[in-house]
Amino acid sequence: MTGGNALALLALGATVLGGALAVAGVRVYASGRAQRQAIVDRLDDARGLPVADRRRRFPSVDRTLRTTRFGRRLELRLAATGLELTPGEFFVYMVATVVGLWVAAQAVLAPFFGPIAAVIAVWAAFAFLNWQRQKRIERFINQLPELSRILANATQAGLALRTALAMAAEELEAPAGEELAKVSDKLAVGHSIDDALGELAERLPSRELVVLVTTLVLANRAGGTVVGSLRNLTKTLEERKETRREVRTQLSQIVVTAYVVPLLGIGTLLLMNRIAPGAIDRMTSSFLGQLAVVAAFVLYGLGFFLIRRLSKIDI
Repeated sequence: MTGGNALALLALGATVLGGALAVAGVRVYASGRAQRQAIVDRLDDARGLPVADRRRRFPSVDRTLRTTRFGRRLELRLAATGLELTPGEFFVYMVATVVGLWVAAQAVLAPFFGPIAAVIAVWAAFAFLNWQRQKRIERFINQLPELSRILANATQAGLALRTALAMAAEELEAPAGEELAKVSDKLAVGHSIDDALGELAERLPSRELVVLVTTLVLANRAGGTVVGSLRNLTKTLEERKETRREVRTQLSQIVVTAYVVPLLGIGTLLLMNRIAPGAIDRMTSSFLGQLAVVAAFVLYGLGFFLIRRLSKIDI
């Protein structure tokens, strides 16, 4: 009996010890995971990547993508757009959209259109990133005259270029304020002005920004005053801003036409299937019909590309 009590006490003690170790292990795991996430956020912030204040979704997918070349390139593209999305979130959303459009195209049109809709969805996802990036660049270009004016006033008051950049980061709104804050942070940790401004020009490439960066870099190397150059540059940037606005207004009809033409083709397919139910399914059941559909989509895509190319004027 005594031996049985001792065995029971031993088992109870082992159970309590195991439970205590399990609780301690869970606490250590949770603490380590929180510390790891904090380090990842600080690294993203140091590299100029967007860090959201919300809880990130799909962390396992994000960690896997960041180890691949595709994920790293996607991470840089997302950083240039200013979107608060991780590569994992963008990838999952894109896959969900592709699957949804595939199923919808099969149900509404014909099974043959499922893969075509998936390819269009992937292209549209990356086209959306390019559009966001270009829109951010345009907003930054529109802020360049004010940026040049702030830098000219600051340097004329006797402030160093590093201090002038930090002041401009505080006074300007996004995206110029955010980008200059990244430049100021890099300067604060020992990066040279040439490297910090060069990375800015790589993130948001434009002729206007290249001219401004070149002016600041040359003035910093030569050690001369930049007030006169910045004053003239401010005037030039204002004129270019107005010219770009006029050109964009003149070409707006052509840009709309580039998007309307492919939509008319898709609308025609839907209308034909509405008038004669099952017509598209019968058409794509043969090789010649499938070839005709593919050729039509290729021609619509080529027309879209040519119209956009002809309406693109570099100023």
